[in-house]
Amino acid sequence: MSDSKSRHLSLLYDISELSSIVSESKDIDTFLHQVVNSVASHLNADVGSIYLLDDERNELVLKATKGLNPLSVDHIRMKIGEGLVGTTMARMAPLCDGVACDNPLFKHFEEAEEDAYKSFLSVPISRGIEKIGVLVVQHQQPNYFDAADIMALRAIATQLAGTVANARLMIGLRQFKQEKNPRSRLEELKFIKGEAASPGFAMATALRLRSESPLLVEEPEKNFHGSVKAYRRALQHTLEQLRQLQEQLVQRLPEGAALIFEAHHMILKDPRFDHQITDLIQQGQTAPAAVRQVARQFMSLFDTSPSSYIREKAHDIEDLAGRILFNLRKDKGQGASPMEGHILIASQLYPSEVLKLASERVAGIVLVSGGVTSHVAIIARSLKIPLIIARHSGLLDVPAGTPILMDADVGNIYVDPSAHVLRKFEGRERVARATQAQSAIMKSETKTLDGVRVHLMANINLLSELSLARELKAEGIGLYRSEFPFIVRSVFPSEEEQRLVYIRLFEQMSGLPIYVRTLDIGGDKILPYLNLPMEANPELGLRSIRFLLKNRDVFDQQLRAILRAAVGAKQVGILFPMISSLDEFEAAHRAVKEAMSALDKDGLEYNRSPIIGTMIEMPSVLTIIDELAAKADFFSIGTNDFIQYMLAVDRTNENVAEYYQPFQPVILRALANIVRRLGQFGKPISVCGETAHDPEFVAFLLGIGVRRLSLDPQYLPAIQQVIAAKSIAAVENFANELVAASSYQEVQMIRTRYKEKN
Repeated sequence: MSDSKSRHLSLLYDISELSSIVSESKDIDTFLHQVVNSVASHLNADVGSIYLLDDERNELVLKATKGLNPLSVDHIRMKIGEGLVGTTMARMAPLCDGVACDNPLFKHFEEAEEDAYKSFLSVPISRGIEKIGVLVVQHQQPNYFDAADIMALRAIATQLAGTVANARLMIGLRQFKQEKNPRSRLEELKFIKGEAASPGFAMATALRLRSESPLLVEEPEKNFHGSVKAYRRALQHTLEQLRQLQEQLVQRLPEGAALIFEAHHMILKDPRFDHQITDLIQQGQTAPAAVRQVARQFMSLFDTSPSSYIREKAHDIEDLAGRILFNLRKDKGQGASPMEGHILIASQLYPSEVLKLASERVAGIVLVSGGVTSHVAIIARSLKIPLIIARHSGLLDVPAGTPILMDADVGNIYVDPSAHVLRKFEGRERVARATQAQSAIMKSETKTLDGVRVHLMANINLLSELSLARELKAEGIGLYRSEFPFIVRSVFPSEEEQRLVYIRLFEQMSGLPIYVRTLDIGGDKILPYLNLPMEANPELGLRSIRFLLKNRDVFDQQLRAILRAAVGAKQVGILFPMISSLDEFEAAHRAVKEAMSALDKDGLEYNRSPIIGTMIEMPSVLTIIDELAAKADFFSIGTNDFIQYMLAVDRTNENVAEYYQPFQPVILRALANIVRRLGQFGKPISVCGETAHDPEFVAFLLGIGVRRLSLDPQYLPAIQQVIAAKSIAAVENFANELVAASSYQEVQMIRTRYKEKN
């Protein structure tokens, strides 16, 4: 018998001994540590770890380790399908990798301190259909584990399944008993790994958005000033704060975002609101009690309205009352608003709410639902608010005032961070600033390593981003998302209001091509004032071009505003979103012609030679791509929606987020076919989705023939550097291999080889 096999049999014997005494052990944690120590020792591994499944959150939690940083125990969490450990559980099969850090599935946890370990071997622990956890060993030497090790670790996992299941049950009961202790809950949330949605750093205290209405919290009256005089003073402070917020929004959001606080002013101008509060105080109530009572009455009145738009205004009443109560406090500090300088934690946010938070000068946002491709994330990037998507419901329980450090460049959240973490953060922040300064040096032209020209254009959400696009030498606006002037208002903007916005767009990017996408609302872009009926599935409902064709007055006003604002512009493109058929495109194209005819009749100047294009987002266009190519002047692939609809995956739904994979063969083949077919017609094509700033996906896009990318301005320097390091021959080989792959697993292997060579 070989030493290796003898070693494995000895290990099985030792594990049996541990299993027999677990019921007598008073310390479950010690048992788990004995297991990982024994496994690591007998396999001569540098690391042994056990991850147990938390059923409540459907996450794998590191419960014991030998070799990794012990402080990472109970802090490292992964969803099933996330990272190598989560993938092991998802596949219910062993996973062995000779250089794990190069595997695209590998998920790096800084606090684990595992950078030195190359070889990785994991096996699932299960009992029947019950999923229990994952057993992992690691080694510094590459390609260390062999088939015998895999067989042995599988046997060990089988033998351990029953006892570890019991241990997991006891741990669950222990945690249940401790759940009422807020401090223990906070310790569990010490570190959370989320998704980086908008880059930046923030260190501030936590504040839960809409955790508990200020109208429901009955604080001691001694915390507030209570007289009529104090109320009048608080009211004036509130009016002044709202005025300042509006001025800040005018500067940052020329689209007209000052109107966000219009409802607040209307409420304050209503004499009933002010008089009722004053009367109650004069009758003997304290100022905060009077504010709460009157605000509740108004909210109740709004809530009974048949109009969803009016019902939505109840939130404005609540917000306004909260501001007055804040200004009545004796200890409100120096902040200009209840939210200033805090890190906001929210379960859900609408785009319009993010605009408000920008004016409030929040330090950062942690969102417990959604996806990095959502429009909330897009707006946060535009406004430079650090944002992390962290699908961990426990964050909603973090007490207000708890210090939080968020590193939104990588998605790390540290709750009540230690001095060590803070020192590390300060160093990284300095490095990040230096790196950012270097990355701002952009060349006027982008070329590959072998001199092939690639055009880099900018996606623009808000006019405030235009200055950065110019500084970074964007070669035009590949996508202007025109819905934001609609989102920031409480009513539809008129033709003239839209024209003034578009004029600034054309003036500031004069001489460069500009492509304006017509109104794209629906899905996660909600306009409360539309008062549309609720839809069971808004992503498949009345959205984008469908809405415009059904509401021609809205469509016609926007088209007229674009054409009038573009007088004198050299190259103007009008881009239709969510086109699913040739009929839709032709109907939208006719609307442009009809708008031009109407402007002629009105004797108004306008741009007479716009080019007309379509977004490629719907799977249905794959079968009519030739017909569309004959009709449209240009094309833009919106990969966010294209991937979502091709794979039938709601990209904001955390339950299926793991299926949203740009590198699925069906996506790669479809994109390659689209670019090839459109190339035969000589029609310009660009890619404007999130994949346009993914370095690896950019290599694929170059390989299939894409020569125009449109991305958020901040990503331009990094992508220019990526392109400059690639040769067309190399990326074509990479793309050809990917397109030939028939499974996602095969694609992952090709990606791993590509990374090793590059």
